[in-house]
Amino acid sequence: MFRLPILLLALTAALLTPPSFAQPASTPADEQPALPATIATPSSTSVINAGEALSLSDSIVLGLVEGITEFLPVSSTGHLIIASHALGLESEAPLQDQNGQPLWYKKPSEKNPAGIPLTIKLAADTYTVVIQAGAIAAVVLIYWAQLIGILNGLRGQNAAGLRLLRNIVLGCVPAGILGLSFNDWIDENLFSIQAVIVALISGAVLMFAAERWRHQQPGTTQSRREPADLTAKQALGIGLMQCLALWPGTSRSMVTMVGGYFSGLSPAKAAEFSFLVGLPTLTGAALYKGYKSGPAMIEVFGWPHVLVGTFVAAISAAIAVKFLVSYLTRHGLGVFAIYRLLLAATLGTLLYTGVLS
Repeated sequence: MFRLPILLLALTAALLTPPSFAQPASTPADEQPALPATIATPSSTSVINAGEALSLSDSIVLGLVEGITEFLPVSSTGHLIIASHALGLESEAPLQDQNGQPLWYKKPSEKNPAGIPLTIKLAADTYTVVIQAGAIAAVVLIYWAQLIGILNGLRGQNAAGLRLLRNIVLGCVPAGILGLSFNDWIDENLFSIQAVIVALISGAVLMFAAERWRHQQPGTTQSRREPADLTAKQALGIGLMQCLALWPGTSRSMVTMVGGYFSGLSPAKAAEFSFLVGLPTLTGAALYKGYKSGPAMIEVFGWPHVLVGTFVAAISAAIAVKFLVSYLTRHGLGVFAIYRLLLAATLGTLLYTGVLS
């Protein structure tokens, strides 16, 4: 039972190993070649080719972290923040294109004349959301039968499919509205290691409470109730709980699974509903981020790295989903709560010792 948190911590420890960068030999100023899309490092006047800011190995690592953690109740956002920090993708220096013109996260406007320049950190934040498309594709393939049932429900041929669609909509609308309203504030204030630690601990406490409650309810573990059997009120309640996941480190899948517990679903069916509710949420986030700063992100990181990250996320997400359903049926959420506490303690120690800042 305890092998899983140990393996996940080993992955995190590998990510947190500080990267080493070879320092280039100094070159006279008049012999310096022109570099496309460059970024000044905060600590010196040297420049880094922004087209090389994300290596192939970085793409694979971020794809693995996204795919493995997106549907596990351990917070994909929190792990991606950690991974980006470990890979050195947190520079706040403005980026420029090949012609020396600034790349924009938000172009200057009447409301914001200064605009928001694109940085490596903002490009990486966009990248980690866009490659969720791979995780989305994995769930679509695995739960194709349920999605076909929804389509038949829209045609009046599957009443259960229509109820499932209603429950999915009610399960994702509250977080969608709140996320759009406070997206910028969340990006500016909650994407930090400290915020992730608080969310990891709080989520673990909630998971322990949910497991204790489930074991006190007769027949909950063996319940044959399907996600389509949820009432509209129960589905909306799960949707309101999903709003908690807007705090990075909380885990969208965790709060929807806990909500499924409280609504009488078995662990496996709670996970299934969590996956299905995640489809419109993740798709909306990926499309929004892609539209907002996708072109600039691609100019910085390049199409090949985006495609590699998406493909790796798809394969690893498919494996993680299959594993999670099987594991939850036998053991429940407890081991993931233990992992969250261990991870929070590890991050707190690294912050205290100055390894992370």
